[in-house]
Amino acid sequence: MTKIDELLGRDFDGEPTPDLDDVIDTAYDDPRHSERVPGLIELMNDPGEPEKDRFLACLALTSWAEPAGYKAVIAAAADPQSTPWYDFSIDRKFSVDSTFSQLAVAVDSSRFLVEEKGTAALRTQAFRALVQLADTQYFEDRLGELIDDTTIRATLGEIKEAIGRGVHALTAGEKQRFDLATQLVDLACAVAPVDGPLSVDLAMSVLRVSTSPRTLEHAVTIVYRAEGPQIREFGEYLTTVGDERVRTRVRKAFEGSQ
Repeated sequence: MTKIDELLGRDFDGEPTPDLDDVIDTAYDDPRHSERVPGLIELMNDPGEPEKDRFLACLALTSWAEPAGYKAVIAAAADPQSTPWYDFSIDRKFSVDSTFSQLAVAVDSSRFLVEEKGTAALRTQAFRALVQLADTQYFEDRLGELIDDTTIRATLGEIKEAIGRGVHALTAGEKQRFDLATQLVDLACAVAPVDGPLSVDLAMSVLRVSTSPRTLEHAVTIVYRAEGPQIREFGEYLTTVGDERVRTRVRKAFEGSQ
């Protein structure tokens, strides 16, 4: 039995299970998961272990709001391509690394244990580190959906900087490995519940460079999440440049806000 099987291939009663995700998720309601933390930290940091197993250990530790998990995410974000598991998981659509997307999900999921573990500050730091990668690493449409409002407020500076760098790359015509414009708009959408006008400004900085149907459709999320004159004006703009699908979504958003 491999180390990862011992640590995540058994439930907390010691019975074998084929689904590692079940073990990770069950931990939110079972304090016995803490018994496996030292072994997972050792596995994650052992260069002799398979990259996949080290990554799974990191996912578990991060999901469980452990300092070692958050610190590993922060370190990975500081130098993505030097991360042991970089490129082990590849997105099928764009054929690029998808590990940071999965790490973002783990950071989000850790909200169930973060207060108990007293690691809220590290969780925010981990999200801040991931946001700073939004212009270079692929997040599978997830990053903008995962960050809670409190964390958005704490990372507004990084969000604006990441979108600014991404817009610069798009304007310069740099070759993109994935749909960067849509990913940047998704991040702008995350700002909408906190600051609607700012989310519009950030989205428009992208749309002035790229108005693909997919990017425009994602931008409609702002109209659903915020209200006010600037939001309505933005929705009306989307109906003039978007296709029928975009117009329909904007119309429904307006109807829902009445």
